[in-house]
Amino acid sequence: MNYFSYFSEIEDTFIRRRGKHLMLSPMDWALIESWKERGVPLHVALRGIEHAFDSHQAKQRKRSVKTLLYCQEEVEAQYAEWLETRVGSNEETPEGGSREEKSPFPRELVLAHLARVRDELTKLHGRRHANEDELSEAFARATALLAEVRDDYQSAAAPDARKLEDSLTGIDRMLDEAIRSVAGGDDLKAMDGEIDAQLKPYKRHMDKAAFEQTRDNLRRKRLREHFNVPRLSLFYLSL
Repeated sequence: MNYFSYFSEIEDTFIRRRGKHLMLSPMDWALIESWKERGVPLHVALRGIEHAFDSHQAKQRKRSVKTLLYCQEEVEAQYAEWLETRVGSNEETPEGGSREEKSPFPRELVLAHLARVRDELTKLHGRRHANEDELSEAFARATALLAEVRDDYQSAAAPDARKLEDSLTGIDRMLDEAIRSVAGGDDLKAMDGEIDAQLKPYKRHMDKAAFEQTRDNLRRKRLREHFNVPRLSLFYLSL
């Protein structure tokens, strides 16, 4: 990630989660610069922003988030936790093994998964590069972020699978939005018709929120399959 990508990725994530375009203030830019200068990894900052908005939505607050400063506390908390994972990253236990890992999966298995999905996205970017659309850009951004996330997980003293999953969820959200932006209107209409027909027998047994969430999940799944975009979540780890 170069200097400018650090700023643009944070700006894009904040605007995407806020739901409305809002120019960042000079104070916001100064905050990003302070994170950059202190060495806050990009994926850690993005994870903090995602967490801050998830918390805001869970509390169903009516007032919208208007400044990146709202996310500062969560970014700082994520950074503090990240620093803890770096302590003793080159140390070994007296028995010669690595320190305890906060993951139910072997480290090498997780690293192989991250390498695989990054390779698939790299190929997708190569095929779509000529389009120069939002999805092509998203593929490029996702591969760069995955490289940073993988390097971080590989070098951590005690890698945390839950934190990794949070980072992957953020990248997945960015990809889903880009896929939706390039999907054709006719294809979406036909897809929605198929989904509604599939869910019709269950609709009267579900409350509105659950139905809409299920419908949205199925649409995202179908769109992913249509564009052959891999799922990044560790849920799709090949055991």
